[in-house]
Amino acid sequence: MPDRSRRPRDGNQLAKLVVDIAIGEAKDVAEDTGKSPAAVELGRKGGLKGGKARAASMTPEQRKEAAQKAARARWGKQD
Repeated sequence: MPDRSRRPRDGNQLAKLVVDIAIGEAKDVAEDTGKSPAAVELGRKGGLKGGKARAASMTPEQRKEAAQKAARARWGKQD
């Protein structure tokens, strides 16, 4: 879960922050993640192909087992 935004909840304070960001007096806290853009891109590339590569290396029985486990995790929590 992503961290909560550090922006103020009060409408007046938020409006002032937006103006300050627009004129360059304040830095937008939502843009500063502290992560290297190159590392983020590399992680995204791996994430996009990871599921397909994993499924391709599994037997049909293993895929069925994984799908059933996912379905139980998703739908089994309903009371």
